[in-house]
Amino acid sequence: MSSIKTVGVIGAGQMGNGIAHVCALAGYEALLNDADPARIEAGLEGIAKNMRRQVGRGLIQQPDMDAGLKRIKAAPKLAAFEACDLVIESIVEDIEAKKKIFADLQAALKPTAILASNTSSISITGLAAKTDRPDKFIGIHFMNPAPVMKLVELIRGLATSQETYDTSVKFVESLGKTIANAEDFPAFIVNRVLVPMINEAVYTLYEGVGSVEAIDKSLKLGANHPMGPLELADFIGLDTCLSIMQVLYEGLADSKYRPCPLLVKYVEAGWLGRKTNRGFYDYRTDPPTPTR
Repeated sequence: MSSIKTVGVIGAGQMGNGIAHVCALAGYEALLNDADPARIEAGLEGIAKNMRRQVGRGLIQQPDMDAGLKRIKAAPKLAAFEACDLVIESIVEDIEAKKKIFADLQAALKPTAILASNTSSISITGLAAKTDRPDKFIGIHFMNPAPVMKLVELIRGLATSQETYDTSVKFVESLGKTIANAEDFPAFIVNRVLVPMINEAVYTLYEGVGSVEAIDKSLKLGANHPMGPLELADFIGLDTCLSIMQVLYEGLADSKYRPCPLLVKYVEAGWLGRKTNRGFYDYRTDPPTPTR
């Protein structure tokens, strides 16, 4: 079974940062890449901030943080990934963008390196087929935020080898995560259930059944959810929610997965949630105020 010592992460957004953070604390060397070098620097600062928060809460010790931060390095060029035993892609939920990254990456990888995608909905088999190593390709889907959430979905593509799967299991377990094996169907398990619920909440808003505040309050107090569905959509990113619904709608050809027109409208407006300071809530106020 392959031995993983160095992990490359492509994408320095919230998910990519979280994955690099978790890997470094678990003892792996982590290389963080992004098309925008400024995002890498911002990502490293975000990781340090989050680790300090963990120290403050007694979740990790200061020496753990110091050692973890030393293991994470910026990798503005994909050529740096020649040292990696595993590379995890965590960019925008767009199939063409992901295919391009994997095509660009191939020349830098050693033959034994495993490729993984953190996609939340896109076909692992389809992505693997565009690489030079479909047998060494697997879906490793972390939940958001990765340093906090315990679950990781493992998704085997049609060509994923048993060795790749076994190595991935060992890797994920070494991070202290719990594995859920999912078949390679649109949105896998978590988002197959979660995002249509969010979409239905948006329909409930769209049809005037309840306000943003009423819908979120109802699910928090009536179903004991820690976060309302519209608040959660803002946290995930409305563009990501829409992308997942489009994958479900196109992949399963069932009208129940049709994205709500109001969700489409918010994305068209650039109101993507917390990352743009506006979504179903306006985060420029304290506390955030509903936008509808």
